[in-house]
Amino acid sequence: MPSYSIGQAARLLAVSSETVRRWADSGRLRMDRDGPGNRAIDGVSLAAFAKERAAGMHPLPEGQVITSVRNAFAGIVTRVTLDDVAAQVEIQSGPHRIVSLVTRESVEELGIEVGVTVTARVKSTNVHIDL
Repeated sequence: MPSYSIGQAARLLAVSSETVRRWADSGRLRMDRDGPGNRAIDGVSLAAFAKERAAGMHPLPEGQVITSVRNAFAGIVTRVTLDDVAAQVEIQSGPHRIVSLVTRESVEELGIEVGVTVTARVKSTNVHIDL
């Protein structure tokens, strides 16, 4: 199992080494001693702590979506095709049919199914138009 030094953990968590030490000293982050006696954090504990810490760091106000995407198409889901890993979601937004490939996990977590109202947001650095 991989282990991380205080400095490595600090870089991964985007905080100072002193913050990691305080978390360890207060018991928030489990830290042990390695063979030579240096303080070390096992990878599994660090991953769990990073995930827990990230949850709720940037909560959105109720009902508000903050995004830089300007092309938004509100519509209704007309078809969902699930595979083992991927999913194809078809949306009818006015006269526009939008097809998106996303992960199956995303479809399940968001509760996307036929008849649900969704917003498809499209962001692209390149747009090609051919005749």
